[in-house]
Amino acid sequence: MSVEFKPEVVAFCCRHCAYAAADLAGGGRQAYPSAIKIVELPCTGRMDVVNVLHAFESGADGVLVAGCLSGKCHYIKGNLYARQRVNYLKALLDEIGLESERLRMVNISAAMGIRFAELANEHVECVRKLGPNPLRSAAKQGVAA
Repeated sequence: MSVEFKPEVVAFCCRHCAYAAADLAGGGRQAYPSAIKIVELPCTGRMDVVNVLHAFESGADGVLVAGCLSGKCHYIKGNLYARQRVNYLKALLDEIGLESERLRMVNISAAMGIRFAELANEHVECVRKLGPNPLRSAAKQGVAA
């Protein structure tokens, strides 16, 4: 009897757009996986490399960074800075042997609840295909990886 792998995904969402879209999706009964654990940020520009690495180190199987549409950031360039950090992190993940596909950044508006649900489902399915985070077992055992 095999147990189906249910990935855990941390979503760093900006307050003004992505978090509002997630709330709209929930209010509109748009299904997105309970595997998504949302962390509300004032802006994705506040997302730090260390926060993402800590999520993986703590056993998250994937991370989704969701910010405002390009050129529409409430803090002018916050989402552009976040995109640079995500690109850096993707290269770093590949370098350390953790698939870069586990990390994804999306840009959506507050009115895109249905799209948020679609993107969340897509990312969870991508992570499911990759399998469990190899750091997860070490994190659950309290061992430094």
